[in-house]
Amino acid sequence: MNYKKIAINELVPELFTDFIRHQNVTHCWRYSDGQWKIEPVVFTEEWGHDEYKQLCGYLKNTLKTRGIVIGAFSDKDQLKGFVSVEGKRFGSYKQYLDLSALHVSEDVRGQKIGKQLFLLAADFAANQGVEKLYISSHSAVETQAFYSSLGCVDATEPSILHCENEPYDRQLEYRLGGIA
Repeated sequence: MNYKKIAINELVPELFTDFIRHQNVTHCWRYSDGQWKIEPVVFTEEWGHDEYKQLCGYLKNTLKTRGIVIGAFSDKDQLKGFVSVEGKRFGSYKQYLDLSALHVSEDVRGQKIGKQLFLLAADFAANQGVEKLYISSHSAVETQAFYSSLGCVDATEPSILHCENEPYDRQLEYRLGGIA
């Protein structure tokens, strides 16, 4: 894989022609009775042209506000993964930058592409002088296992905005400084 920054003019739906955002979800983490529990939750995530068009708008805004978008490209220059980090600090002492997206195409999952994208996002955030990455993470069991394997933990200061916008997401943070 070739990892590189994606420029604003490259953010068009056609960039995602060979990207497969598909996930069959069967179980999710849910917070109830004061603890996190795995519950059966069944649905399929599937993105098409309209979702990619909307995503391009979000990612362009990320770049306009001093954030970053990094792509993982195959030898055929096909986008197979991407990560975005917002440029605006937040938290009670501006300790966070928001890891706003991290996705790997279904056909190449399990090849450590997500981990490499995460590391690049962490490097960007560290270079901005913040203490932590903030992740409003999908609650699917597989997604939570991925973030846990990287050392992410429940956020000490959950973002009210994230909680309101995605009430089923799990609010995580990653202290910058390295992955084992």
